[in-house]
Amino acid sequence: MILTYCYRIKPNAKQEATMLHTLELLRRHWNYCLEQRLDWLRRTRCQIDRCSIIYEPIGEIPATVNYYTQQSDLKQTKVLFPEYKNIWSESQQVNLQRLNKAIERWLFPDKSGKRGGRPKFKKVDELRSFVYPRINCPKAGAHLNNGVLKLSKIGEMLVILHRPLPDGFTLKTCTIVRKADGWYCCISMEDETVPEHKPLDEVKTVIGIDVGLKEFLTTSEGETVPIQQIYRKTQSHLARQQRKLARSKKGSNRSNKQKNKIARIHQRIGRIRENFHYNTAHNLVKRYDLIAVEDLNIKGLARTRLSKSILDAAWGRFITILDAVAVKCGVRIVKVSPHGTSQNCSSCGAKVPKTLSIRLHECHKCGLAMDRDENAARNILERALNEVGLILSAHRGLGDTQPVKCEAFSGGDGVQLSLF
Repeated sequence: MILTYCYRIKPNAKQEATMLHTLELLRRHWNYCLEQRLDWLRRTRCQIDRCSIIYEPIGEIPATVNYYTQQSDLKQTKVLFPEYKNIWSESQQVNLQRLNKAIERWLFPDKSGKRGGRPKFKKVDELRSFVYPRINCPKAGAHLNNGVLKLSKIGEMLVILHRPLPDGFTLKTCTIVRKADGWYCCISMEDETVPEHKPLDEVKTVIGIDVGLKEFLTTSEGETVPIQQIYRKTQSHLARQQRKLARSKKGSNRSNKQKNKIARIHQRIGRIRENFHYNTAHNLVKRYDLIAVEDLNIKGLARTRLSKSILDAAWGRFITILDAVAVKCGVRIVKVSPHGTSQNCSSCGAKVPKTLSIRLHECHKCGLAMDRDENAARNILERALNEVGLILSAHRGLGDTQPVKCEAFSGGDGVQLSLF
């Protein structure tokens, strides 16, 4: 299992200037190597028996340019530009590895046939991190001991360890990140143990959740979590600050300060949203052994008129966080197709067409009436249980009983609802 802990660091003025200069040199090297790769592609991708009638490079075909040739040129780079000697050599290699990974994502499709976009040249201040690939070993460039981080070519600085490093983990890499409110180090660590999912015969509590814009999520038991709308609440304040930036002179000190102020607003929005997602995920994982969610196409949904609200809710990020929290706790997350979950009746399976403005599900066949999100959550749970091969009994537990239709009955413990 691999974890990453992020801690704030406190460099002095000289160390901060050194790290800023390091980022700028790595940014220039990124742009130079990217141009090398693109120029080689332009000169070699034309077939010998046909050329473009509009534009074609003229000249000798250059030698192959890849990660290994560019890595071997690092020695020559330090000869021509001595200031690169002040950067840890492994950090420069990782910078080239990042570029090579971006090029491969662009040129070669993944298993699903999708490719990434073409890597872009980075403007000033767009490169915000550099990596020490080894930490706390004899030949490492970074050492963390007793709350003090020592970086090669930079020096020692204080680390605010707001939570201790977990026992049994081996420190792997150290990434220095520049954010709007200061500098951070992200420590990646690894443990040989791999969390295992709880066996199906031990699963006792299950839940299905349906995410939405009226409520952030609704469970198959009728519980709801209110939506935050963090960006919506901050939108007017953010717009005022952006208008103030537009009135300032580009490149001035006042403009740079205003840019940082806007970046802090965005950072605060992201942190509040992330904290809400983690709290919601932990509450669900602590209560249930199996959680059913929809496998949503967020990119497709973000092209609709509700794109701002959908991106503000960040359903995709929440499901990713929920999956990560569940893995550490051994809880199962089952993703099902979202097709028809809001339209089908969770009791009889009949299709009940409805628009987004209709918030009540009323089945014309069996007479079931409930909130449409709760009905969708029950359909999601049913699909997940069918996928893993479990049967939910009428008393909210798992057993060998046959599925029953959704009906209410009164008993000694109050009203009970079966989900089938």
